[in-house]
Formats: sequence, structure tokens, C-alpha cells
Amino acid sequence: MLVKEIVNPKSIIVVGGSNSLQKPGGKVLWNIRNGTFRGGLYVLNPKETEVQGLRSYQHIEDLPETDLAVLAIPARQCLETVKKLAEQKGVKGFIILSAGFAEEGEEGAKLEKEIAGIIEKTRGSLIGPNCIGVINPCYQAVFTTPVPKLDPLGCDFISGSGATAVFIMEAGIPRGLTFSSVYSVGNSAQTGIEEVLEYMDHNFNPETSSRIKLLYIEHIEKPGKLLEHASSLIRKGSRIAAIKAGTTEAGSRAASSHTGALASPDSAVDALFRKAGIVRCFSKAELATVASVFAYHYPRAVNFAIITHAGGPSIMLTDVLSEGGINVPPIENPKRYELLEKLYPGSSVANPIDFLATGNAEQLGYIIDYCDKYFHEIEGMIVIFGSPGLISVSDVYSVIDEKMRTCRKPIFPVLPSFINAKDEIQEFINRGRINFPEEVELGRALIKIYRTPPPAPEIIEVPDVEREKIRCIIDQAGDGFLEPDKVASMLDAIGITRVDEAIAGSPNEAKAFADRIGYPVVMKIIGVLHKSDVGGVVLNIQDDNHLSGEYQRLTSIQGVTGILIQPMLRGMELFAGLKYQKNFGSLIVCGLGGIFVEVMRDVQYGLAPLSGDEALTMIRNLKGYQILEGTRGQEPVSETLFAEILVKLSALAETAPEIKEMDINPLMGVGNRIIAVDTRIWIEKKAKEEE
Repeated sequence: MLVKEIVNPKSIIVVGGSNSLQKPGGKVLWNIRNGTFRGGLYVLNPKETEVQGLRSYQHIEDLPETDLAVLAIPARQCLETVKKLAEQKGVKGFIILSAGFAEEGEEGAKLEKEIAGIIEKTRGSLIGPNCIGVINPCYQAVFTTPVPKLDPLGCDFISGSGATAVFIMEAGIPRGLTFSSVYSVGNSAQTGIEEVLEYMDHNFNPETSSRIKLLYIEHIEKPGKLLEHASSLIRKGSRIAAIKAGTTEAGSRAASSHTGALASPDSAVDALFRKAGIVRCFSKAELATVASVFAYHYPRAVNFAIITHAGGPSIMLTDVLSEGGINVPPIENPKRYELLEKLYPGSSVANPIDFLATGNAEQLGYIIDYCDKYFHEIEGMIVIFGSPGLISVSDVYSVIDEKMRTCRKPIFPVLPSFINAKDEIQEFINRGRINFPEEVELGRALIKIYRTPPPAPEIIEVPDVEREKIRCIIDQAGDGFLEPDKVASMLDAIGITRVDEAIAGSPNEAKAFADRIGYPVVMKIIGVLHKSDVGGVVLNIQDDNHLSGEYQRLTSIQGVTGILIQPMLRGMELFAGLKYQKNFGSLIVCGLGGIFVEVMRDVQYGLAPLSGDEALTMIRNLKGYQILEGTRGQEPVSETLFAEILVKLSALAETAPEIKEMDINPLMGVGNRIIAVDTRIWIEKKAKEEE
């Protein structure tokens, strides 16, 4: 948690302050002096008596008591300096710009830990080390540029990387994006992105706080804290977009199940962001564009008018929006004929609305007014207007600015002529507006925001399961795959319908079971992990002779410990499972079975505990969802029942975190029933004990 001395210090000491603006200690001091800070500002530099017009203290003992210390000295000097400042001068806030800590190896990590321990002991806060610093309304303690002009309603930006923070600001500022604060947390020795977000959540003021939060994350150390405070802020009216870098997992172990192979740490990040309501981005430009949309208070509208004087960009934008589920509906209101009379011959009001290259500011004003007042099928507008460089377009941009102030419906300006209309665009931005220089980029950002669900409920009702029975099975089991009879008991305990089955110890036992349930039947080997790879699954066994022959063959396969026999079911194959992901908890996975999971990897993920609405959203986001609904005469499968199964798996995961992987593959959708046909459960108790 951030202390007030970090956020709003009354006094600051720059340790290592320099007269050279090419050094971090010089540049950070210069930025503080020339920024908004109005408190006591001191310098500690044993080699200087005056630095940038300020007295330079040679000894810590001579310093007055200070709230915040900014260190720009070699890493090896930081420990003793922090100790003296914290214990002798009452410093509670520390920003360590210096590198040479955990990012460089074991010794640096040890030093970093000792420094954090001292600051913890005195109930202070540390930003860094290895960071660019902090920018907020009180002070600007960074050694980099740009230092953006601060806007209370601009973006709060928290970054795990200082250089990336600079690059993202550079991507946003030329568009007109503004910032309220920037926190570069570096190595996060004590205070990470989660703690800064926690402070913003606890101190959120609906009247004065920024409602836009941007995150650049390299490591999620505390996913539970991130989920709690991100979702809380979004419920309070904030919007959050984030980049999570490092999406691949090199050297991962061989998975013991389909779920294990499909669900990765990055899948957990996706699930966490969805559960919190965070819009996930994958580039600096994408983050800046999403933030710019947030700044225009984008509603969850799905019907847009595209207004342009150039056909090409509007066609590209229409394609992107339509593919992403956002509509560019035809305008059928009779008022369209009245509008058409106000435009030059050859113009179109079909949507996109094209008022030709010769169209002027007055005509654009008419179009926007008609979309706002009369065309009720339209919920928002995108105006694309550039310049060939022949005449000034400042009058057009003035109309856009005016209409953005007066219209009820949102307007997004795409002004692509950053060379031909450079001065006019800058004038537009100087009015407090944000420009979207690329229409497809804007379209993709709108889709990302539209597709990001609101946060999951704070309290999720978990369905009743037979907890004692589940715990008894887990407590008696060893590490590894659970035996088939225990798997069956587990499914019964959580209320998932399973296929009738028996373990046959002889051909006669197999025949007796087949006679009871009726042919055709399926036989599967027990004791071998990948049954299909060794010919250990036989489908559509029609009679006793076929059964006896296959029984003899299957029992001869090396490693077989038993034969499982089941009725041959026909229906739609589904897939469900769970995987425990360290720190995050259990991921619930769903998909369509067969080729959809094997080859196309058409799966969705959710983080336990899972609500019913979350489960339904997962199912509806499957690419093959229309197949589930029933196509070409095929009987549909109940998405409600499928969702209930996912929620039950979520309850199982909460009850038995020792389950590291679980597959139900396939789940067979048969009319209004969904039946578990083949289930595997992998248990790791040792891993649980080590956490």
C-alpha cells in the first residue's frame, strides 16, 4: 500500500542530485524543480555544495526531516543510505531509480530484499528499484521525457517497465491522450502494480479521480489482489486496459491431459482479465487507442454510422466492425431523403455516409445532426476526414469539435492527414480533443471494448456438492491418476451425469454387462495414459464374438490394468476440464469435442469460482457455438446444462485444489441430456503442500 509521503509529500530529498542534465540525478531534480512541486526540495551530494541553485548537503546527518527520498546513486550505496534516511530522518517514501538489483542476479536480489525490509520495518513505501520514477499532480520525479501536462481526468498509468512507460506515453500524447499520474514500479521490491491499484481503489473519488487506468505488466505476482481492486474500480465507474507481456511459456512440462496442453499461464491471464473486466491489449498503439476510446466515454453501442468524404477508409472500417460484431446498419429513416438534398449530387446516405471529396464543413454538420436527432438506428458516429493538402480543413475540424460538445451520441474523429493537416490536427488536439489517426485501429479497439464483459459478481454462489465425499476421495488418493471407480464417485459427488459403465475382469463379465445395457458397446483399456495411441479404444462392438476377440487383444497391450466397458452413445461431443495454475487458482476449460479441441483448439477459459453468467459467456464465445445451437437438422445441445457442468467443475476445483488437471472428453450431448463419457483426474498433493 502506498503511504501518503509517496503520493503527496511535503518535502523531497534527491540523493545524487547533479548539475548535469545528462545524469539521472540531474534530470530528475530538474523535472521536480520545473514541475508542480511546491514543498521543501533538498539535494544530497557529498561532491557538491550547490546543485541547480539549491544547497547540496554533504552528510545525511545535516538534512532536515523529509517525507520522500529519490535515490539516483549506485546500487551498492543504496542500502546504507536508505537505512540512515529511514531511521534518522523519518523518511517514509522512497523512489530508487538506480539499477543493479534483482534484474542483475542473486546478489542484487539480496540487496533489494534488505532495502525493502528496512522500509517495511519503518512502515514506509518503496517504488522501484530500477524504475524511471513517479509523475502525479504533486510532483514529477522522473529522469526521462516526456513529462506530460497533467489532467485530473487523464489516464492513471502504472507500468512495470520504465522504458515501456516512456514509449506508451510517446504513443498517446501526439494523439491528444492525457495523463493524471504515472507510476513506474520497476522491480517492485515492495510496491508493485497491484499495490498502486489498491491505493487508487481505496482512495477513489467519483468527483475528482480519473476513471481511466492503464497497466503495463510483465509479471503478475498477486493475481488475487489485481482481480479484487481492478474489478472494484470498474464497478465504481473506472475503465481499465492492460498489456501483459511475456505470453509464451518456454520449456513447459509435458501435459498429462488435453486440458493441461490447452491451458497455459497466459490462458490464466486472459481468464483473470475477463473476470475483472480488464480490456487486454497487445501493443503500445492498441493500448493508446483503447485509452483514447475510454476518454470519449464509449457506451456499449453496437450500431455506428461511418461518415466520410473518402470511400476506401470507410470500407476497411466497415469490414473490421462487421467482422467483430459491431453493426454499420443501413439508414432507412425517411429523413434520409431530406438530408440527401443538402449534399452534393452523387453523395450517399446509405451508411457509410459518403459526402464526396468536395464535401464541406456545413454539410458535415448536417449529417452529424441528422444522425444524432433523427436516425434512431444509429448509436454512435465515426467521422473520417483527411486532406489532400490543397486547402485548410480547420473549419471541418471546428465543426467536429462543436458537434462533439453538443451531440447526445458519441463521435469518434479519425483525422489521418498528420502531414497535410498537421497544423489543423494540432489545433484540434489543443482544444482538448483526441484524434484516432488510423480507422482500422479504432475499429479493433471498439471491438475489444465491446467484447470485454463487465466484472464478475463480487460474491459468486457456488452450487452444493458433496464436500465430505470429495474430501474423503482426495484424502485417500495418492498422487497421479485417480482410479476409474473413484472418478465415477467424484462425478456423482458434484452431480454430473455419467455414462453407465463397468470394469470387466473377464470376457464373461464384459458379455454380462453388454447383455444388460444392450449392444453396441465401447471398450477402453485402463492403466495407459494415451489409450488411442496404442489402439486401446474399440468403438461400436456389435456382438459377443466381436467383444471376446477385442477383449483378448486389449488385455495383451503392455501396461493394461483393466478393461472398461460402456454403452455406445451417439450425440454431439463436448469437452470440459480444469487445470490448476499456480498463484491463479483453477482454470475451467470448455469447448466442442473431436476436431474442435484436437486440431482447432476452439476452447474458452474461466477462472474459478465461476458464475453461471461467466460459464454461458464462455460457451457463447466458442467459434463453434452455432453447432451447439443445432445446424442442418442436428439436434441442439442445452447450453444451460453445459454451463451448469462448468459451474460444478468450478465448485469441485474450490473444494479440491489438489486436482491439478481434469478432462471430461467427451461429454456427450444427447437431446436434453449431457453425459460424461470419459473422465480423467490427475492429483498432486505434494505440489499443494509446497505452495
